[in-house]
Amino acid sequence: MQKWIFDVRSRTFFLLAIAFFVMVYLASAKIPVYPDTNFENAMQKLAGNTSVDLAMQVFSEIGWVIYPIFVAIVLFIRKSTRRLGLILLLSLLIGTISAAYMRCYTGYEKPDLQYLGAHLSMTSGADVGVPCDIDGTFPAGHTVRTTLLAFIAGYALSRRFPRGCYLVWLYPILVSISRLYLLQEYPTTVIGGAILGILLADIMAKKLKLELIFDKSNT
Repeated sequence: MQKWIFDVRSRTFFLLAIAFFVMVYLASAKIPVYPDTNFENAMQKLAGNTSVDLAMQVFSEIGWVIYPIFVAIVLFIRKSTRRLGLILLLSLLIGTISAAYMRCYTGYEKPDLQYLGAHLSMTSGADVGVPCDIDGTFPAGHTVRTTLLAFIAGYALSRRFPRGCYLVWLYPILVSISRLYLLQEYPTTVIGGAILGILLADIMAKKLKLELIFDKSNT
């Protein structure tokens, strides 16, 4: 049974890796996976409901790099969750830097249309950038980070809340939808960010032995 599960995970990882590299090629060649221009126009027309507009900006804001890293630091400070915090912190740093440099490499620029809905009175924090002239969006940094957190946090909660642990995936879903709504990302960049987040989370979980968080002797 364990061998079968390992084989399924290996095949899934392999297929996701192939899908991601194909998307990197398409993004570099500026070939959208979806008709991004049509999507952009459709999203711009949705704005106008003040409550929805503000909610979407809140969801987008909580995907900013500082919030998931703050969660990781809090977990790291606590002795009982130190290993989990360390794995999450390292994963977030690697994921954020990887996404930033990849955005520079692919040069998949942000949507041209402007968001016309209501705005929060606060200014969103800048994402991690790299020394290049192109403000690229592939893969979506917010989606990479939130997917990493959902993957690792969901695993950590899986024993105590075997069904409820899946609710943590609402975090990357809502953040990604908000980025699309606010015309900060395309479907192509969000899908790429989700795949990269899953791949990196799986690699980090294996290399840093995430399963040891359940071993009380390591706390």
